[in-house]
Amino acid sequence: MRSVTPLLILFLASPVVAAEPKVHRGIAYAETKNERQMLDIYAPADGKNCPIVIWIHGGGWQAGDKKEVLNKPQAFADKGFVFVSVNYRLLPDATIKQMAEDVAKAMRWVHDRAKDYGGDPETMIVMGHSAGAQLAALVCTDEQYLKAVGLSFAKIKGCVPVDGDTYDVMMQIMTVEKKRADIYRIKFGDEDAQKMLSPVTHVAKDKHIPPFLILHVADHPETKGQSQRLVKALQAAGISANAHAAEGKNHTTINADLGLPGDRPTQEMFAFLAAVLKK
Repeated sequence: MRSVTPLLILFLASPVVAAEPKVHRGIAYAETKNERQMLDIYAPADGKNCPIVIWIHGGGWQAGDKKEVLNKPQAFADKGFVFVSVNYRLLPDATIKQMAEDVAKAMRWVHDRAKDYGGDPETMIVMGHSAGAQLAALVCTDEQYLKAVGLSFAKIKGCVPVDGDTYDVMMQIMTVEKKRADIYRIKFGDEDAQKMLSPVTHVAKDKHIPPFLILHVADHPETKGQSQRLVKALQAAGISANAHAAEGKNHTTINADLGLPGDRPTQEMFAFLAAVLKK
């Protein structure tokens, strides 16, 4: 059993309004000085050995930025988390596989320097919205990415993908109209690549895949179907996994509202994090 720190006891007990987080922006996590391979850190004003959230932005694998975090840094700081928002290279300059490699490199950088920002390198949560949800789920199911940087699933205590539509890329291509299917083929490549970039492909027993909470828009047939597909695959492999259907949300607001008081997906997310951090 994981020991429960005083900080975690505070998190589990009740919401705490903290000071504004300390912000460290534009930190390079790779050898290059490419702004697409940089991250921002939002750390609680006080605290040590805080759990760390790795946030992966969306944007269709061709847009988006680490700055687009809205309410999340303050919400997580209030709960005693270090929040890290990651940029990654985009199409057409990088493949989706290389994007996942960038996320893993960022995680290794954070792991090695976590204590400098009050974080616990052994306690990471991986999250992302839309394209970032696919990347989060991929890094948390296909061990090759973390292994390449000398990490393992043991460092990840939970994964929270938000409204992704490509946990099973081939299923998505078969679901949508031809014009959109062709766009997915351009982005993901041939069928072999589509399969390897689908998180469901890599789900298996005894890999120490972390628990999942998958948030999705309640009435969006594509993200709902994809979320159910991933949940069923994880559960069939004996992995703790649940999906929360967010009523009254769309693809934009499920992300924009995450962290707001009274937001139901936010409540579900923090309840999930409380449960996985108690283990």
